[in-house]
Amino acid sequence: MAEITAQLVKQLRELTGAGMMECKSALVEAKGDLAEAQVVLRKRGIASAAKKASRATKQGLVGSYIHPGAQLGVLVEVNCESDFVARTDDFRQLVHDIAMQVAAADPQYVRREDVPAEVLEKEREIQRARALAEGKPEKVVDKIVEGRLGKFYEEVCLYDQPFIKDNTLTVGQLIATRIAKLGENITVSRFVRFKVGDRAGADS
Repeated sequence: MAEITAQLVKQLRELTGAGMMECKSALVEAKGDLAEAQVVLRKRGIASAAKKASRATKQGLVGSYIHPGAQLGVLVEVNCESDFVARTDDFRQLVHDIAMQVAAADPQYVRREDVPAEVLEKEREIQRARALAEGKPEKVVDKIVEGRLGKFYEEVCLYDQPFIKDNTLTVGQLIATRIAKLGENITVSRFVRFKVGDRAGADS
């Protein structure tokens, strides 16, 4: 077990933004392994976020991102519980990161439950036909289809997408870490992506 020094605690804090005591506790649990301690903090953050998920989010910010060249722009509304949290640098940074994510990854929906049933059914049919055309045995086709639907969600749902600045995290997990740090529920309620010449837009 590596010695848990103040320097190691400080390093973990800089990497994660978690409090000193939380960092020390995570390092103890991870036996001094910095990478493992980050995983411990992430799991705790997600557990803590789940407890806050039912709390109402009536405050927040509308953030924007204009890509260099001004051919692509995004507006996103991210909500929290209090005006105090909405004004913090951490929350503002999160809103900016989410706007950049929408610009870069072009999600169509915020969450899995926002995908219309008919869109999901059509995707299931496509993946089923594809699996059968590849000669997959009938008995495993449904499992293959469900696996490929996970990939579909990653492409079209903001919360399921790998975060552009750290692809070991999904956007949903990124939000969960901020909920744990800021102590309030945080939700993305809607976004719109404008691209010059594209009349369709992508409103959640």
